[in-house]
Amino acid sequence: MAKKPKVVLAYSGGLDTSVILKWLTLKGYDVIAYAANLGQREEFDKLEGKAKASGASKFYLVDVREDFIKNFVFQAIKFNAMYEGRYLLGTSLARPVIAKEMVRIAELEKAEYVSHGATGKGNDQVRFELTAYSLNPDIKVIAPWRDPEFNSLIKGRAEAIKFAKEHNIPIKATVKQPWSQDENIMHLSFESGILEDPSMKPPKEMFELTVSPQDAPDKVTTLSIEFEKGEPVAVNGKKLNPVKLLETLNKIGGENGVGRIDMVESRYIGMKSRGVYETPGGTILHIAHRDIEGLTLDRGVTNLKDTLMPRFAQLVYNGYWFSREMETLLAFLEESQKYVNGKVNIELYKGNVTVVGRESEYSLYDPLIASMDWDQGVYDQAQATGFINICALPLKVHRRRMRKIQGKK
Repeated sequence: MAKKPKVVLAYSGGLDTSVILKWLTLKGYDVIAYAANLGQREEFDKLEGKAKASGASKFYLVDVREDFIKNFVFQAIKFNAMYEGRYLLGTSLARPVIAKEMVRIAELEKAEYVSHGATGKGNDQVRFELTAYSLNPDIKVIAPWRDPEFNSLIKGRAEAIKFAKEHNIPIKATVKQPWSQDENIMHLSFESGILEDPSMKPPKEMFELTVSPQDAPDKVTTLSIEFEKGEPVAVNGKKLNPVKLLETLNKIGGENGVGRIDMVESRYIGMKSRGVYETPGGTILHIAHRDIEGLTLDRGVTNLKDTLMPRFAQLVYNGYWFSREMETLLAFLEESQKYVNGKVNIELYKGNVTVVGRESEYSLYDPLIASMDWDQGVYDQAQATGFINICALPLKVHRRRMRKIQGKK
């Protein structure tokens, strides 16, 4: 009897991946289900039973929270990364972590294939597959939602529920939630369903990680965040590991209505998409890190980072984490953060994050130079005249040329 080909399936336990798991077994594959613990609120203890009930021969649950936060989330925080000026990349950063472990398990199990439940219209299919090919150029990918045979059988949720019932797949076949969501320890995202009308205000009951700013406490919450080489290491003077630190800031930020974003973004495959995000802890870290850099980075490095940041964010969003270009950017990032040490003091109030002070042993701020009042002989204001004249020289030359062209003396 021929040996069944092995496939590692990125498995969440939801309707789509449960149905895909069964479909793959019916196609003759030996399916190994794999779930990643990214800090999402999930009943992980029930996943193995569900997977095996759907036909999986093996099940892996991998806790990737610390890897995700330290090696992906914190790197984006250190780059001050925002896609299209607003999105903090919570889902985008999670996908290469999931796919990296999927490939590792495939190699461990000597599986020829990997599979996922991403739609053929979204970004995740690209992120999963580019990561897989980057780490193992010989891996083969099965993407059921792009498979005509799968699509002819399962066109949407109704057919998926019917298929699950026919094959005794343990799923919660409830009325469709009016939006889809994806969660990890960095954020909770919402899209599709009623949110496909970009003019519609998200319903209040949709949000889960944050209270409405209007319902947040009518008092200021103060906190301090400490950084070492650009990486957050303590909250309110208490050293915390990456997981605990982000959990702490998520709780504090969520209670104060921090981190809601509603935007229309440009998917990599070319279409526009409306996304709503809750990123309480990530929002606080983004603002605090940006501020401590203002104290510790010189102008040239700051400008260079600001120039490169959109490219970094684009690479993350589009799925190129394991690319040579990203390796180069991360090497630059590490060098840029050598002196980004210090503490930032923050006030939270009804959705607002306000920096109220900062300090660092590597501060570039010198009050003897900067003060408008002190005269300690360290800066001669008269020298600014020559500086301005030199800066103005090309402006004067250009204006004289334009006057000549326009016939003016």
